[in-house]
Amino acid sequence: MINTKNLSPQQLSLLTALVLSIPVGLGAWLLRPNLYLVLISFVVFLAGSYWLILYTLQKFIYRKIKLIYKFIYQTKATKREETYYKYILPQKSIDEVKDDVEKWAVQRQGEIELLKANEAYRKEFLQNLAHELKTPIFAIQSYNDTLLDGAWEETALLKKFLEKTSRNVERMVNLVNDLDEISKLESGAQPLYRENFVVQDVIKEVYESQFILAQASNIKCVFKKGTELPVTVFADKEKIRQVVINLITNALKYGKPNGSVVASVYHTDGERVLIEISDDGIGIPEEHLPRIFERFYRTDLARSRKVGGSGLGLAICKHIVEAHNETIHVRSKPDVGTTVGFTLERKKDN
Repeated sequence: MINTKNLSPQQLSLLTALVLSIPVGLGAWLLRPNLYLVLISFVVFLAGSYWLILYTLQKFIYRKIKLIYKFIYQTKATKREETYYKYILPQKSIDEVKDDVEKWAVQRQGEIELLKANEAYRKEFLQNLAHELKTPIFAIQSYNDTLLDGAWEETALLKKFLEKTSRNVERMVNLVNDLDEISKLESGAQPLYRENFVVQDVIKEVYESQFILAQASNIKCVFKKGTELPVTVFADKEKIRQVVINLITNALKYGKPNGSVVASVYHTDGERVLIEISDDGIGIPEEHLPRIFERFYRTDLARSRKVGGSGLGLAICKHIVEAHNETIHVRSKPDVGTTVGFTLERKKDN
């Protein structure tokens, strides 16, 4: 049996012309049983019907198919595309065209789903941003109105309200700075200045800068045994310092009192170094882990508000690490602790 599913227009035209020509040839034989005349009639009718059917397919059916392709690609055809439509497209079977359209439909459906997800994310982001700004703004407004109503005459109360106002202004400034940082990272407006440096030195500097925060909860900041030896990486030192600051600050904020924050540095292969910051604090429920690097995403809203922060720290870490074409990950278990790790390129030989 002939498989008619994958016939090209030429093959389909020839098959149809042949089917039509056979009864014509038999009819000619019945009218005049002359083999020479029957063969001529058969060949002439076969050739004529073949070209007529092929012309019809190409001019009418493939004209419609060409419009479908133009709709799929949504662009004005270039000379190269016109050549494709004229010479290559007609060689395709209807099933091949159907497969192309189905692939386009699947791709478009994926794009629609992505747009829906981005729209939902945008709405959530705007809601979170509005909430983050509204809280300090309303607090400042409340303190200001109270002072204007006469409280400014009481020196102790005036100082207290001004201090609270200052803290809320600082919170908004930090939020705006973090948003500006993320915008620059996403747009590529902040170039990377890569250099060789010892990653343990950066971690030690951050440990020292966070001494007061660590001392408040009596948390020890240490290196994991066996990972103290210097490891040189090739990256933007100041941006990696920002990543380490954010991770260690989070570890101290959410770590348990009298606990520890542990930094580890490993050689993963000949090209990469893995840096991990671990704490033994409250941990993160498993259902929150996939979204932990999203902007403003908080696993515990009340507790997060209490410890402060813009809710953008981990998002900034993700953008910085990915700008280095590296990866960042998190492992966590409630009441056991959290480990955030990221990779960097090893020392670059000059």
